[in-house]
Amino acid sequence: MGQLKIYKDNYVDATAVSNIFIDEYIKDANDAQLKVYLYLIRMINANLPVSISDIADKFNHTEKDVLRALKYWEKHRLLSLEYDDDKSLSGIHLLELNRPEETAAGKPLAPVVTLVSKPAAAQADPYVKPAYTLDQLKAFKSDETTSQLLFIVEQYIGKTLSASEIRTVLFLSDKLGFSVDLIDYLVQYCLERGKKDFHYIEKVAIRWAQEGIHTPEEAEKQTYKYEKIVYDIMKALGKSNTPTDKEADFIIYWTKRLGYGMDIISIACERTVLSTDKHRFEYADSILNNWHRAGVRHVTDIARADETFKRAKASQPRLSSNANKFNQFKQNSYDFDALERELLQN
Repeated sequence: MGQLKIYKDNYVDATAVSNIFIDEYIKDANDAQLKVYLYLIRMINANLPVSISDIADKFNHTEKDVLRALKYWEKHRLLSLEYDDDKSLSGIHLLELNRPEETAAGKPLAPVVTLVSKPAAAQADPYVKPAYTLDQLKAFKSDETTSQLLFIVEQYIGKTLSASEIRTVLFLSDKLGFSVDLIDYLVQYCLERGKKDFHYIEKVAIRWAQEGIHTPEEAEKQTYKYEKIVYDIMKALGKSNTPTDKEADFIIYWTKRLGYGMDIISIACERTVLSTDKHRFEYADSILNNWHRAGVRHVTDIARADETFKRAKASQPRLSSNANKFNQFKQNSYDFDALERELLQN
């Protein structure tokens, strides 16, 4: 549901609670009902917009809990609910408080404040979720591809999706234009961060849409730039900037494809910094690829790989024995340069 704006009328600039409410209505209301009504009053006096999902998030209730509380207060004539043509809640009209016996006697209930939806122009925002009808949800669920997508999302979340959650998935596909693969990646991305809440998933999706992300690969590259390990690797290579796309590709390859953690990568970075001031990503990439081919999986494997490399180098044919000490020093330097070029070419 969209944001709802509260229009202030004769309430003073404070969260005042009527004595009638305290005397007559608190005793029979449950926790959720009290919180919802008091929160509405608080938002009225602050002149702030509010939505059903905002209230649900505020008190860790479901949207159904909030709607149930609103209907409770409507039944007791403390407010009236308004609906649009799609039968979605569009406004809440708070009524003047009266004692139950006065209400039963038919005393007029004067309007105090109206809670209405945002102007229609705001609904044109491409990042605002429409109020999808039940028919639209049924059509969405009946499509074979999206039906499979909903099943996959339910497996990730671990429960059957509610109508509100299905609307969110429909919004991602219909309004934001996300592919099935991108929605799949989005849900996995959020779950990896311990977030199952669909409001969080929706916010991440909107941010991706605003950043022009259209594929899982683009999402992975963009989001991975802000992971802590990325900044640690940049720092270890003497870089202080946000990684470029090419640099991000290297880091994703090392961590995701090769499966190396910071313990091994940091050693490769240290050797790179000591060896060259240029093309450091390429140099570190060669080291890590060589280690991967040599079967390096843990830090302790590096010493074994170094020893294997030294033995292989020692077995290579030497140049003429006529070389004097000065030439031998130069030859050692030449061997190092050749090693660097070999690493960069692999």
